[in-house]
Amino acid sequence: MNTRYTIQRSLVLEAVKALRRHVSADEVYEIIVAKHPDISRGTVYRNLNLLSDNGEIRKVEIPGGAALYDHLCHDHYHAKCIHCGRVFDVAMEYITDLEKNINDTQGFVFTGHDIIFKCVCRECNT
Repeated sequence: MNTRYTIQRSLVLEAVKALRRHVSADEVYEIIVAKHPDISRGTVYRNLNLLSDNGEIRKVEIPGGAALYDHLCHDHYHAKCIHCGRVFDVAMEYITDLEKNINDTQGFVFTGHDIIFKCVCRECNT
């Protein structure tokens, strides 16, 4: 597979890092297409996936919603507001060996975990 670094990939990475929040693929596309109208939605989506596969951004799978992309790549937890749906980083130490506490009766091989806490964000709580 060709993994050369393209201008389009640079644009996608710059957009995710500049937004400094959890963003959808559509949001990244809208930011880029405003300045580069020739870029396709498929190019943005493809490059988001390549960047997350390469560990340059983090893909956050949201149950019942679209995946979001995070500029922070280290392991950490998230919270989703039950009112507005926004996703936030949680200031909590990541528990690296949490899977060891699972009483597995299914023969699974656990490879990691993502935890999304439910919350009411500051804006919705006022």
